[in-house]
Amino acid sequence: MPAPVLAPAILALSLLAAAPARSATHLPMPAHLAGAGATDKVALAARRYAAFWQSGDPALARLALADDFIDRTLPAGRPQGLAGPLQASQVFHAAVPDLQVAIEEMLVAGNRVSLRLHFTGRFTGVFPTPQGELRGQGQAIDFHAFDLYQVDAQGRISDNWHLEDNLALLRQLGVLAP
Repeated sequence: MPAPVLAPAILALSLLAAAPARSATHLPMPAHLAGAGATDKVALAARRYAAFWQSGDPALARLALADDFIDRTLPAGRPQGLAGPLQASQVFHAAVPDLQVAIEEMLVAGNRVSLRLHFTGRFTGVFPTPQGELRGQGQAIDFHAFDLYQVDAQGRISDNWHLEDNLALLRQLGVLAP
């Protein structure tokens, strides 16, 4: 093979070998997307936040969330602001290291975006409970969540309202009986 043809092939292979198997900067694409401005910074903030939940990468949370971020449906025991999602993600990724997050629906309207999210993975790690640590046995995790975000002028989520199917999740983890 001539050298000019071989050089690009070698470069491409070296880039593939150097690339991680799952990039932390991969932004999930919504299966269904609707609304005016659906490709603007409002949608980008939502995709960055979904990528944070999937990867656990704090840099993605910092890109997605405003400095004055407020969780309007803050669960008991979770700190307000950026610290809350960072803590929750760390706990969840310790329990479900292969977590996948799909954006099944995204609707953008002005500076708000609503999402229907689908979380899947295997409980192979450790989940804290009031009775102590619960160790996973590889059971499937499969639940949905609904989020509504308000995005500020800088393209970062300032407010979040969310509902998760925690009953299904806790049953799948084995915290609650089926």
